[in-house]
Amino acid sequence: MSPSEKRATWSLASIYAFRMLGLFLIMPVLSLFSEQLEGATHSLVGLAIGIYGITQSLLQIPFGLMSDRFGRKKIIIIGLLLFFAGSVIAAMSTTIYGVLLGRAIQGSGAVAAAVMALVADLTQEVHRTKAMALIGASIGVSFGIAITAGPVIASFVGVHGIFWLIAGLALLAILILLFIVPNPQESKTHRDAELVPTQFSHVLKNVELLRLDYGIFILHAILTASFVIVPLLMRDAGLLPAQHWQVYLPVFIVSMAAIIPFVILAEKKRKMKTVFIGAIAALVLADIGLMQFNSNLFAIIGFLWLFFCGFNLLEATLPSLISKNAPADLRGTAMGVYSTCQFLGAGIGGAAGGWCYGEFGAGAVFLFCAAAAGSWLLLSFSMKPPRYWANLLISLEKLTEQEANEFMAEMVKIVGVEEVTLHYEEAVAYLKVDNQKLDRDGLQYLISSYTSA
Repeated sequence: MSPSEKRATWSLASIYAFRMLGLFLIMPVLSLFSEQLEGATHSLVGLAIGIYGITQSLLQIPFGLMSDRFGRKKIIIIGLLLFFAGSVIAAMSTTIYGVLLGRAIQGSGAVAAAVMALVADLTQEVHRTKAMALIGASIGVSFGIAITAGPVIASFVGVHGIFWLIAGLALLAILILLFIVPNPQESKTHRDAELVPTQFSHVLKNVELLRLDYGIFILHAILTASFVIVPLLMRDAGLLPAQHWQVYLPVFIVSMAAIIPFVILAEKKRKMKTVFIGAIAALVLADIGLMQFNSNLFAIIGFLWLFFCGFNLLEATLPSLISKNAPADLRGTAMGVYSTCQFLGAGIGGAAGGWCYGEFGAGAVFLFCAAAAGSWLLLSFSMKPPRYWANLLISLEKLTEQEANEFMAEMVKIVGVEEVTLHYEEAVAYLKVDNQKLDRDGLQYLISSYTSA
């Protein structure tokens, strides 16, 4: 990467991370401190935890499309200002209804798609996948920091103080966007990073992609529903809220370390389907265990660790499976639908978890989670083993249409190149390659012979 690309990638990753940190910080503490809020019920607290996902799912695609027309930075700033406004409303509210409104407005600042589009504008095709992966990793880091730091911060400043902190993060993100993120020389549609409305039907007809969309919906529904009740269970089992980080931090770190061999087995040894199904089964077992033994602190910690082993493994492999299954020039559209399902799951999961707890108690929440994960497990047995193909983009700006056609004809002859799709209007070739078979020297020679001045 050039210095400008590194600067763009790291600064945009920090913006994404600050925003996700703000959304996640409240998750492990709102149910604990809900007695501070007038009118709070378990159902409304659950809805407040997850409602950001509903507004996010409704608006992230429109925000991404508007960024094509009105400019990336303008739309991102508008989104961050909405995020700031929602945080301030929640911080100043003394009722659960004010917090609900604030969380809904927070989610309406749906800048994810616009941020990804700006990353694509500011990076070369050859480096784009690396930049996207870094931003994806920032989400996991944000989540780990949020669930660890949230209870500690709340013990000092309460829920209202956390919302003021989140508002500050939103303003910091705006400053980074204005003064650190470079301005793109040109903004255009990138099929690998953005949703293309005309390609919607192709994605929605793909059964394998729909199966994965259902999976991310269930995964985040379970996560949000669990955090309605897990903090309360640990408190009732004798662990003070300010000490909850002593559970979250080691559980998260150890679970991340535990999944590394399985990620290698899935990707390098090409056992993705086996590992994938095993991770879903771990969720089912964890939720059944929490349903049965949720009054014992050590049991809660043990099953929480098992849950995060499954969760982290699935969170890592699901985007990879989307990338493997989607045609190279439809990856952005496939990821747009996938992200919409992810946020919608968070919203519905929070509402369902709060309602189950209020009506039937803690066991019912984990029964709901186990049943949801079980439905996903059954559906996953019929999934096709993925094609272990990676995406590769090649710029063809220096080629005429005839030269591009000749290039495509030669490209498909190279061992390991499985699919080639040209889009002349973008001057980009979208490739699917098998990295274990790819003749890299031959590919590089062909690219150099056609694209060198």
